[in-house]
Amino acid sequence: MMNAQALQERIAQVESKRVLLLQFQADLTLGTLSLDVEQALIEMDDLMAEFRQTFPTGVVPPIVID
Repeated sequence: MMNAQALQERIAQVESKRVLLLQFQADLTLGTLSLDVEQALIEMDDLMAEFRQTFPTGVVPPIVID
């Protein structure tokens, strides 16, 4: 089980990797790998949009299991 703090830290790690993908996107020597970089950016943006839609304030409520 993941607590709210751990989830927020993992989301921040994912967001920080986006900068690296943007750098790869600008690299003209990647050839066909540029398609994978493009797909990774799309999926990352979708993931972040879903996270923001689910938790608009960025705060994850505690998970309670009965």
